[in-house]
Amino acid sequence: MRGSLPILLLASLLAGCTYGGRGDWRIHYAAFDAEAPRGNTITVCHAYSCKMQTPYTFSQKDLAEIRAVMARTKKADTPYEERRAVAYAIAHIEVKVGKKLGIKDRAGMQFSASGDPEQLDCVDVATNTTSYLLVMQANGMLKHHTVDATMSKENLAKGFAQLDPVKYWPHWSAILKENKSGQKWAVDRWPFDQGENPAVVKVEEWYIPDDGSDPTKPKPEKPAESKPS
Repeated sequence: MRGSLPILLLASLLAGCTYGGRGDWRIHYAAFDAEAPRGNTITVCHAYSCKMQTPYTFSQKDLAEIRAVMARTKKADTPYEERRAVAYAIAHIEVKVGKKLGIKDRAGMQFSASGDPEQLDCVDVATNTTSYLLVMQANGMLKHHTVDATMSKENLAKGFAQLDPVKYWPHWSAILKENKSGQKWAVDRWPFDQGENPAVVKVEEWYIPDDGSDPTKPKPEKPAESKPS
């Protein structure tokens, strides 16, 4: 950690920053030395910040199950309903992949979990979610959205000023861009246990809101009916 201290000190002098979210998702994979998806094969990041990377290939059965989850969830052919269906699909995928690879991730930061193959930090979750979305996109499951570059927000200057830098620490999320409006949405499961729906939040309101208000825990998008099995 000593080598990262100058970077953190420099960052603490800056105003809040947003990184990524500008189209090319490959940049994020390169930054964390992670393998980008190739066809239906992804590399699942775990053990914190992609310390471990394990391949997973989506079978035709897997893809059919994802389509079925989305079909059961969507009530209309709208961007909102597609985002809601995506949230359910991501939850389904995480359970499926987790069982196969032995991942049992708990919500949020587990400070003793670095190197634990069962646990994920926000980098792992954001990277994996981006990979899942890219597979869904490649298989024609996204009509109203396009996968955008993974995004990070932080405001260490405010965090250090409040003597609570962890509250404003860099945090990553997968991003979907709505095709018609151009609105970008964070798809962020990290605040919730594996298998729960990720929150789907406008990037302006995600994590550290652009209006300067304090970080908030996003709420997952859930419909009135019970969750599809």
